[in-house]
Amino acid sequence: MGTSWPVVEIMSEEAVLARFAGEWDEASHQQVLRLAQWLQRQPLPGQVEVVPALVSLAVYVDAWKVDVISVAAALRERLPLVPYVPLSAPKTVDIPVCYGGDDGPDLAEVAAYHGLAEEAVVHLHSSAHYTVRMIGFAPGFPYLGGMPPRLATPRRATPRVQVPAGSVAIGGSLTGIYPFPSPGGWHVIGRTPLRLFTPTANPPAWLQAGDHVRFVPISADDFASLAGRGD
Repeated sequence: MGTSWPVVEIMSEEAVLARFAGEWDEASHQQVLRLAQWLQRQPLPGQVEVVPALVSLAVYVDAWKVDVISVAAALRERLPLVPYVPLSAPKTVDIPVCYGGDDGPDLAEVAAYHGLAEEAVVHLHSSAHYTVRMIGFAPGFPYLGGMPPRLATPRRATPRVQVPAGSVAIGGSLTGIYPFPSPGGWHVIGRTPLRLFTPTANPPAWLQAGDHVRFVPISADDFASLAGRGD
């Protein structure tokens, strides 16, 4: 018997999960964003954090204050109304990127894989309008949908031990930005001098699920100037 979506599952004594589909689709993701915004405006009892993903949303609670079973029941009561929750206008962010060279060591490989000039890859990548699908893998790492299908590229056969902070990379049909130095297997085609994650900020991640992103090509000199200002 098939699953009737959405469903609520208890993940642990401190978390419940609302799942809107078994795999990615735009309609289900919109439901995730609607529920996330609703819970941020009207939290559930004991709610500590809301974490939206591609087709699901986790609610973390204070287990000392509430019973997770009652939280799951309260979440189930909200689900029928989710389609009617208005979505706030998305934030649009321009992100400067220095493509190629030391900042984009895989640009030539991506271009060769698709039979394109490097300049064509940069044009296609920076001309698209992206949406933050979710934050994951590492704190502040945005998974960006909306990349031209022509640029979809398999992950590297051998992941790098460390990818520099701000690296803009392609993994499959998505683009992402590494918020701080970390291992990574995506193809790095550029780098931004902007800081995407600040632990002391509220929220610490600059980009949030649902935000719109545009990449703006800059020169190496522009990168150095922006980085020098600590942006």
